[in-house]
Amino acid sequence: VQLVESGGGSVQPGGSLRLSCVISESAFGTKRVTWFRQAPGKEREGVASIYPGRSRTYYADSVKGRFTIAEDFAKDTVYLQMDSLEPDDTAMYYCAADSGANSNNWFKTSLYRYWGQGTQVTVS
Repeated sequence: VQLVESGGGSVQPGGSLRLSCVISESAFGTKRVTWFRQAPGKEREGVASIYPGRSRTYYADSVKGRFTIAEDFAKDTVYLQMDSLEPDDTAMYYCAADSGANSNNWFKTSLYRYWGQGTQVTVS
């Protein structure tokens, strides 16, 4: 399973970015996809999660109402739309995929075997 992120960059507070995670075709729709982020000196944390083809999405409290995760089956891609960005959102953002996570533990890094290389988001 291969995951490739893109869309990171630098933005002012209050701005928006859309991250993309392209997933190898054979895996799309068979695994949960979750966006994580890691700021310098901090642990990696779950941000948002979706299981392509199912309706439920999950968010960390810190991003609820500002971030939206969505799927595009035609492009084998999961997006993370980030609005009203804040300096505390500055981090390396990773997408991860696996089939072991569920609605109660989607945010646990240990449940994901497949990871992208990350894309940097800087808000200042």
